[in-house]
Amino acid sequence: MKFSLDHLVLPEAPASHARKPAWLKMKMPGGEGYSKLKKLVDDQKLHTVCQSAKCPNMGECWSAGTATLMILGDVCTRSCGFCHIATGRPPTLDLDEPRRVGEAVATMSLKHCVITSVNRDELADGGAEVWAETIRQIRLQSRGTNVEVLIPDFCGDWDALQKVLDERPEILNHNIETVPRLYYKVRPQAKYHRSLKLLQIAKQQGLVSKTGMMLGLGETEDEIESVLNDLVAIGCEILTLGQYLQPTTKHLPVERWVHPDEFAEWKRRGEEKGLRHVEAGPLVRSSYHAEKQVLSHAAVS
Repeated sequence: MKFSLDHLVLPEAPASHARKPAWLKMKMPGGEGYSKLKKLVDDQKLHTVCQSAKCPNMGECWSAGTATLMILGDVCTRSCGFCHIATGRPPTLDLDEPRRVGEAVATMSLKHCVITSVNRDELADGGAEVWAETIRQIRLQSRGTNVEVLIPDFCGDWDALQKVLDERPEILNHNIETVPRLYYKVRPQAKYHRSLKLLQIAKQQGLVSKTGMMLGLGETEDEIESVLNDLVAIGCEILTLGQYLQPTTKHLPVERWVHPDEFAEWKRRGEEKGLRHVEAGPLVRSSYHAEKQVLSHAAVS
């Protein structure tokens, strides 16, 4: 059954200087939980995508003691049009990083942790062995912690991907980010169907597959619906939908502010099509409420 978004009164395309709508107000970082987590990250010389990507939920999540740790450094070999992470040739490969990540997860006594990384296309395996060792270290040092990984596409090297899949993370996340038509400017070094294939392989091997997409970059209603159909067809289970926010004037502009009511419609539509869970809202990001999603899966299973 098709629904229409025509009844929603959506904002016009925002000018570059326009103020954000009221529903995009964020909590400023602060408080005891925030300070404790920041000290741990600094002491262990770790990176977080929360800081590098200027996540709007950092205040809420860090105050609650949760963060998305980012491995393989903080310099990415790709130049995506939406991303605030530094681009260039990474200067080092820190092989002790997995141990420190495991130690940090244990120190935080996490029931669910989320690990992501930059792209390391200059490495033969794209950093897959570091990924695998990181999962092993978390299992070793923090038994009972659920592991969610938000991985790159490894340039379509499925042998590299297998190194990660063999460690059996509880959730295998890889973001498609946008609709196929916009890849040339949003993810110029990525391929839409390659990302779908990665998610399909994970699903075929019995892992919970998850992906995320931004709205507000110029995609149409039909294009969003087509992506939902593709995700259902490959058996993807979890989808996050959030508002694209321009991190600097050098990045892609916001084409429109997506109203919370529209996000609610897409959640309903996605779950109606067959996605097990759609986390949708203006401030939703890949790891937002991730621990609740894995608990939801356990309840269903």
